[in-house]
Amino acid sequence: MDTLYISDLDGTLLAPNGRLGTFTIRALNQLLAKGMLFTFATARSWHSAHVAAQGLSPSLPWIVHNGAAFADGRTGARTEEVFFTHAQREALLKQCAGRDLWPLVYGISDGAERVFYREGIPRYRGMEYYIASRPEDPRLAPVKSPGELLQGETYYFTFIHDREILAPLWQEVKDWEWLSLTFQQELYRQEYWLEIAPRQATKAQAALRLKEKLGCTRLVAFGDSVNDLPLFQVADECYATANGLAEVKAAATAVIGSNQEDGVARFLLERMEREGMA
Repeated sequence: MDTLYISDLDGTLLAPNGRLGTFTIRALNQLLAKGMLFTFATARSWHSAHVAAQGLSPSLPWIVHNGAAFADGRTGARTEEVFFTHAQREALLKQCAGRDLWPLVYGISDGAERVFYREGIPRYRGMEYYIASRPEDPRLAPVKSPGELLQGETYYFTFIHDREILAPLWQEVKDWEWLSLTFQQELYRQEYWLEIAPRQATKAQAALRLKEKLGCTRLVAFGDSVNDLPLFQVADECYATANGLAEVKAAATAVIGSNQEDGVARFLLERMEREGMA
């Protein structure tokens, strides 16, 4: 096949409960077994995506952390990693310290993936929930000083807080040319997430790299939210789910069924049936 299909995960491929629906699992596994080139691009880590996508039998790497890395869907092994330079991450941390906003810092230290966060300081409701909901996550690494947040190599900063608290920091750094930012409300909770990665770490850039690596001539994308718009811009066709934001629908080739209706899986199954693959 010469077409690569890439879907967003939350709000697009996942049902409203944050998991793959039974129909979606069955349809995608059927199509993957017949050679369809399909994967997803998500802001989630492999650890989180692996739980949400339980039941899927992946054949291609997943694009995780909004394009900061590829991850083997079965094992979590990471490739194509994009890191901040040490000067970049130090400048960013200095900006955070100026507002007394301390992030979750994702990195690779001693060959292992780590999520560093400051211990012993008041944390925000959203970050408390994130940490408490992952009691067995081996990546979580509390540290005592700001400098310890930058151990090893760093590829992602995440802030989880109320919008009015994060908006000033977003305003301060949004024009830094070497950053890629996503600032939006958590789909399943009230808090907002401000996620910061190196400029090259985007769903769009990762999708283009995977497309070239596979020798595909076409890219078809699916999404629902503003962080999917760059992916739409580099795709040959792009489809918004019916539950998507108005600006995403306006940018789409067409609107398909909602994530509650297994919209992506039904679209792909119907297309593959027309092409004699299903």
